[in-house]
Amino acid sequence: MNTTQLFAFLTELARHNERDWFQTHKPTYEQLRREFEAAVTGWLRELTVSDPRLAGLEPKKTLFRIYRDVRFSKNKDPFKTHFSAYFSEGGKAGTGPGYYVQLGPHGQTLLAGGIYVPEKDQLTRIRQEIDYNGPALHQLLEAPEFRRYFSGLGGEKLKKAPAGYPADHPDLELLKHKSFVVTHHISDVTVHQLDLDTYVPAVFRALQPFCEFLREAVE
Repeated sequence: MNTTQLFAFLTELARHNERDWFQTHKPTYEQLRREFEAAVTGWLRELTVSDPRLAGLEPKKTLFRIYRDVRFSKNKDPFKTHFSAYFSEGGKAGTGPGYYVQLGPHGQTLLAGGIYVPEKDQLTRIRQEIDYNGPALHQLLEAPEFRRYFSGLGGEKLKKAPAGYPADHPDLELLKHKSFVVTHHISDVTVHQLDLDTYVPAVFRALQPFCEFLREAVE
């Protein structure tokens, strides 16, 4: 996949985020989309080796559309300025833990995983698992291979202990999280230097134990 060509197209799309321009340049978009889907197919094949639960998942079901849903947004630009995919049981619509890849210029490229904004029942189960098995999560988050790419949990947190947990709980800071996601950002310069065919699966392999912890919690 030619990330230089992809980023050049997406940069121009950001400058001309309108339907007429997109229709004129649609052949270029379709070529780049095919290249991205081919890369996604390879990443999914490698990921399935370490996470067999994804076996049988069709690459097409992991791909997000480039068209934005503007119904409830003040930003009415019709198109996203990145390509992305989500690997989870059920594909991009899956509600369980998964692996997310996003490619785009101007610092948009990232690899992430976990569960973003879990459903109420999922959040309850994850917090229960942390309460019962906090040391295991700490061990995962501090593993050298994990720390090579991820610094820890991000996202919004409660200001106080969640209901049912004491303020002096040893894992209070973990329990406060509203989402359970970790993110690895990649600069534009680095993206063009990497062999993404090997780099993306390597990052996802480091992420797999964290996703498995969440999977066991919510199931």
